[in-house]
Amino acid sequence: MTTLIPLAAEPRSAEVTDWTARLGWVGLLLLFVVLAYWLMRQGWKWRDKVQSSTLPELPTAPEAPGEPTLTLSGRYHGSTTAGQWLDRIVARGLGTRSRAELALTDAGLEVVRPGAADFFVPADRLRGARLDKGIAGKVLTEGGLLVVTWEHGGRLIDSGFRSDRAAEHTAWVTALTALSTTPSTTPSTTPSTANTTTEGAAR
Repeated sequence: MTTLIPLAAEPRSAEVTDWTARLGWVGLLLLFVVLAYWLMRQGWKWRDKVQSSTLPELPTAPEAPGEPTLTLSGRYHGSTTAGQWLDRIVARGLGTRSRAELALTDAGLEVVRPGAADFFVPADRLRGARLDKGIAGKVLTEGGLLVVTWEHGGRLIDSGFRSDRAAEHTAWVTALTALSTTPSTTPSTTPSTANTTTEGAAR
C-alpha cells in the first residue's frame, strides 16, 4: 500500500511595508493642511485690514451706564453686515467668538467678553433685534440665536448672541426693539435647515 506523504506548505514571505512611500504621503497631507491653514489665516488678515480702514474703533461703555434692565450670560457668535449672514465682520475684534456677558441699560447695550475685546452699543445706535438660527456661518436651532442690529461707522451690523437660557431671548427682543430708535426691518437671510447642518447647542 502506497503511503502519501503530504508536501510541506511552501513558505510565504511576509509583506514588506514601503515606509518611504507611506511617509511621503503623510508629508504631502501635512503640507496640504498647513497650506490650507495659512491661506485661511491670510484671508482673515486681509479682511481685517480692509474692514479696519472703514470701520472705526468700537464705542466703550460710559462710566455710569445706569442700572441694567436685563442681563444675559452666554456666547457671542460673531457679527456680519446686516441681512448678510455670511458676510462676516472680523475687524475690531468682532470676528472672535467668545463667552459674553450682556447688560441692557437706558444708555445702551454693554457686551463684556472674557478673553476678547469688550464693546458698547449706545441706545441711539440700536436698530432692532430678532430671533434667528444662524450668523457668520454658525447655524443653531430655529430661534436659538438673538441677533441685535446696530449702526456703527455708517454701517448696519448684525451681532449674534446665544444665552445659556434660550428662553430669555424673547424678552431681549422686546426690550431691544423698544429701546431702538429705528427698528430694523432687515429680513433674515439664513438658509433653511433643510440645506444646512443644524447644531443643537452652542460650542
